[in-house]
Amino acid sequence: MTLPHTPRIEINLAKIAHNAATLVELYGAKNIGLMGVTKTVCGAPEIAQVLLDQGIPMLADSKLVNLKRMREAGIKGSFVYLRSPSLSEVELVIQYADISINTELAVVTKLSEAALVSHTVQNIIVMIEMGDLREGIMPDNLDCFIQEVLTLKGIEIVGIGVNFACFGGVKPDDQKMVDLSLLASMIETKFTLPLSFVSGGNSANYEWFMGATDVGKVNNLRLGESIYLGRETLNRLVIPELYTDAFTFVSEVIESKVKPSMPYGERGQNAFGEVPQFEDRGLMNRVIVGVGNQDVVVAGLTPLIDIEILGASSDHTVINAKDSNLRVGDEVTFNLNYGALLSSMVSPYVTKKYSYVI
Repeated sequence: MTLPHTPRIEINLAKIAHNAATLVELYGAKNIGLMGVTKTVCGAPEIAQVLLDQGIPMLADSKLVNLKRMREAGIKGSFVYLRSPSLSEVELVIQYADISINTELAVVTKLSEAALVSHTVQNIIVMIEMGDLREGIMPDNLDCFIQEVLTLKGIEIVGIGVNFACFGGVKPDDQKMVDLSLLASMIETKFTLPLSFVSGGNSANYEWFMGATDVGKVNNLRLGESIYLGRETLNRLVIPELYTDAFTFVSEVIESKVKPSMPYGERGQNAFGEVPQFEDRGLMNRVIVGVGNQDVVVAGLTPLIDIEILGASSDHTVINAKDSNLRVGDEVTFNLNYGALLSSMVSPYVTKKYSYVI
């Protein structure tokens, strides 16, 4: 069966390549290497290969199925499992990940057992909690954790890492990075354990990086949004010289009519359990595009022409067409934020169309 033409996401590999190469050069100027986070793009091999070609040798993903997809497509990078493994996943982690991030001794013990059965070694990055309150070992418990892990066969600690601005919105500021460097020095000295990776965060670290005269022992960042959307993630400001439109979302008008701006009749909840509020603006040129929250996070779409998204159900998005003269069959193009990009790349209902021309 032929895939539908819309909805689709158009992916400009040349712009992704430019962004990746620019960021490799930028962060490399202070000896910080990059992991390319592929979870945002569902482990797309076409994009993974672009990252490798531009000097990002490590690909990090929070879904094992995406690591499997890239491996089976012949992608030759080093693969990082970017989420603390569940106990039920350990055999697959050994099979598909060269490195995994870890915070639980019970999981690392199972990884050790699985690694020994497979006659291999699982490299791990120990994640430390430094305020954002997602994954991580509390610093006061770090010594005991490392001591226990060092007794396990088939496991090698290759680094430490920390996460910022994902759950709690906590900034990776100068003091946080100094504290991380001190922890790295303590571990290396106390345990005679050289750390290949001191991973200081993600796309939220741009502001810290640009203001830092000394990055300490931080030598790695995990980047997704900066590569794909050209922005840092504290304030979503555009990073100079990067493209913000490497991805665009396209949907098709399936209805175009003049209708009232206010729903009429007795009202209750909508499809998502909300009671939306409306302003009476009289008659309105309203169009519907054939896409909804089942396909993409509609709230993360920004139209490229002067129209207004009024709301969406699971498979319809209602738009105030204003003076655009949109008609049935016309295509409407949108920019995407991170949530919209992630959801559209994951969606089986959205066609992916690749190009390599700027």
